[in-house]
Amino acid sequence: MMNKKYRWSLVVLFATAMAWVESAVVFYLRIFIDRVQPYQLDPLPTSVGIGQAELVREAATMLMLVCIGWLAGSNWRARFGYALLAFGVWDILYYVFLSLLSGWPNSLWDWDILFLIPVPWWGPVLAPVSIAVLMVITGSAITQIPIWPRSPAWMMSLFGAMLALYTFIADALNALGDGPHAVRQVLPASFNWPLFGIAILLMAAPTLDMLRNLRMKTAAREQLELHESLLVKREISHES
Repeated sequence: MMNKKYRWSLVVLFATAMAWVESAVVFYLRIFIDRVQPYQLDPLPTSVGIGQAELVREAATMLMLVCIGWLAGSNWRARFGYALLAFGVWDILYYVFLSLLSGWPNSLWDWDILFLIPVPWWGPVLAPVSIAVLMVITGSAITQIPIWPRSPAWMMSLFGAMLALYTFIADALNALGDGPHAVRQVLPASFNWPLFGIAILLMAAPTLDMLRNLRMKTAAREQLELHESLLVKREISHES
């Protein structure tokens, strides 16, 4: 039976391979549609006729990440943790490999089109990478530490995820009233970093809660061991 560290390593290996496949596919696609630099109007031109295929590919990618989490975990908590881990590693290495293949991104501040479902998500590369790093940390903690965050921490994280999503799609949402063509023509000029910073802090709540509980349990165990040690010393002194 595989131990936790071995499972963790296999998930990371799978996510690494998947990141290379993803970056290669995106590299081919962006060359085909002349969007190696994605910060352009109409990031996926409808004239090339691959919009529907790309939407399905994105959904299939998410399904694959969920499936590896399901296969790696032995219960629903571990499965969730491994899925987070896989997503985080995949997203970080996707940008690393894409930079090696295409020379883009040039920096963490370059704008990227993150997803197309249900509307285009725009953000500087640093934003999704920050979330991915947090997912790796949280997923690793869930799969390796036998402590589960409390419900309030998850509620805070969910609210933070909604805020982060809003920062990515705010400009597209504002253009919805003008129709699909207007949404495709959206090109954000600024990113709401203060709101995104709040979102990241809220999303980190489960990890922080786990570390707090682990620290408390460790301190309680140390106190118990100290108490038992003192009792043993007293018994020895009484016998002597």
